[in-house]
Amino acid sequence: MFSAISAPLYPNFIKKLLLVTPPAVALSLPPPFVHNRRGSCTFAAATVSSPSVVTEFKEIRSPELVAREYADLNLSDKFCEEVGHVRIRQHVNPLRSSLMIPAEVPEWNEVYEDAKLPLMVDIGSGSGRFLLRLAKKNPTFRNYLGLEIRPKLVTRANYWVDELSMRNIHFMFANATISFKQLVSTYPGPLMFVSILCPDPHFKKKHRKRRVVQKPLVESIVDSLMPGGQVFIQSDVLEVAIDMRNYFDAKLDKLVHVNSIYTNMLCDTEGWLLNNPLGIRTEREIHAEFEGARIYRRMYQKQS
Repeated sequence: MFSAISAPLYPNFIKKLLLVTPPAVALSLPPPFVHNRRGSCTFAAATVSSPSVVTEFKEIRSPELVAREYADLNLSDKFCEEVGHVRIRQHVNPLRSSLMIPAEVPEWNEVYEDAKLPLMVDIGSGSGRFLLRLAKKNPTFRNYLGLEIRPKLVTRANYWVDELSMRNIHFMFANATISFKQLVSTYPGPLMFVSILCPDPHFKKKHRKRRVVQKPLVESIVDSLMPGGQVFIQSDVLEVAIDMRNYFDAKLDKLVHVNSIYTNMLCDTEGWLLNNPLGIRTEREIHAEFEGARIYRRMYQKQS
């Protein structure tokens, strides 16, 4: 129907738009749209041969795609006064003195309905939508703990948890580098999964020491995981993905990459997973793929 167009240059959601677009209009579409770093793309008005048919494409923003992807959560836009307007600070220095204080260990039996279920920890949980959707999808499979360094996001995420009446998920304001080991060592059940998804890249060379994946945290994760437990890392920045991979590859005496265990875990020639094994995308993942970026993924499993 639109074979005359360079269809592979368009994302899937645009291809779907083309499928329902009249051929005369489709053939007049502009060349591949231009993305901008604010997460939007604009289509110019498309004028067709027939003067009676004029189609104007509105600006599509990646936040709209995020809202659609998480629409099944039905999250409220109204929050308690304590939260107020949530302005997301993108870059936080985890080495700041105020963030070097260990988080207080919660009463796990009060946090979770069954505190003995296997635990998944998402380091850098952001808004919490990704983990909320995962927890809602698997209500009895395991418990979920989101660690986030921006307190307002934690407050709002826990507000959503209460709003959804979920008892298998909890969010904590914590610097994972400082608090991870103490928190998971007190949890009554086994630690079976850790995810670090699109962490702050801290591009400047002098700021690389701020990156969340450093040797002490990797050692804490590997030591705390139960045999058979898994670590999932991903980034849309190749340099950061390689940096994380190198840290975990240094622990291959205790870890093994999943593609050597599971034949359905397909990788490219560089060892990056071709698909998201969790089946749910993070917000950053949605934004990055919208902008045409590739996501570099790697998953490890602790040996018995």
